[in-house]
Amino acid sequence: MLVAAAVCPCPPLLVPELAAGAAPELDAVRDACAEALGVLAAARPDRLIVVGPADRPGCGPHPEGATGTFKGFGVDLGVRLGRDRGPVAQDSLPPSLSVGAWLLARAEWAGAPIEGLGVGEPLETGRCTGAGRDLVAGADRVALLVMGDGSACRTLKAPGYLDERAEAFDAAAARALGTADPDALIALDAPLAYELKAAGRAPWQVLAGAAQGAGLAGRLLYEGAPYGVGYLVAAWA
Repeated sequence: MLVAAAVCPCPPLLVPELAAGAAPELDAVRDACAEALGVLAAARPDRLIVVGPADRPGCGPHPEGATGTFKGFGVDLGVRLGRDRGPVAQDSLPPSLSVGAWLLARAEWAGAPIEGLGVGEPLETGRCTGAGRDLVAGADRVALLVMGDGSACRTLKAPGYLDERAEAFDAAAARALGTADPDALIALDAPLAYELKAAGRAPWQVLAGAAQGAGLAGRLLYEGAPYGVGYLVAAWA
């Protein structure tokens, strides 16, 4: 059963060492993420699963103790998913799960064991929701930390340039996340999300599958578009 969820964006710039002089620009996002993680901790889950977008090498499950690195972003900084459980594939975490691991370390997570799941951005909606149902089927109290960005097309300087459809897409996602509405998340247009470079669509729909029937309430803790990318933070409990 899903008992809580936190939804956070996953730009590596959340890690201050990577943002350098621009780090204060995302302080409000970091603070909102910390508040969402506090909701997870208060739910006292038996298992925490970090879900985030991934390219093919990073898709699939990642065990507790898996490691990641930000070397590819110019900083020699490593992270670990939860506790060290012995030998694992070196630096196998995709960037989204590495950011999630960093957020958990920053919050000094000391609760339930942590696992990870990398989700391919093109994964169709039905498979996303099915994966979410599978995640919560085998334990009594599961919490999810769901990593993912909204559209990357909010301004002329955004990574995907300006697309007039982006703001409405992000607004629909914000309403769904802020009200803990699984059906509204399932209704997000997957092809449109792909065109808008909204990497959070698939992880959000995994959350929707996990949350069906859970009866959770939601709060939207942050909504904005720094650098032309939609960032949303929400907590469900």
